[in-house]
Amino acid sequence: MTAVKDYLDERHDKLDFYTKAITNAHGQNHPEVFDVRQEYIKLCLDARDGKNLNDNFEQLRQTTHDYAIPNDVCPVFEATYHMLKSADDINASA
Repeated sequence: MTAVKDYLDERHDKLDFYTKAITNAHGQNHPEVFDVRQEYIKLCLDARDGKNLNDNFEQLRQTTHDYAIPNDVCPVFEATYHMLKSADDINASA
């Protein structure tokens, strides 16, 4: 759990900015990014509170179709999903 929290803390500014940016850039064609943004916020709050994050990551996997990158998105979208997947992988190995 601490490893996931540390990972999220280290990337908080970037992920916060990126999850907002992809809603603006891709929300029209990929409305799921609005849910990704909300799920990211909840993930951070739950990590801060020391909660089990398995349900958070399960929801993110469902929303993102296992972090699948659509063909028509920018590098920021791709980076966002890669960082969230890395956090999920850290959580799974803990």
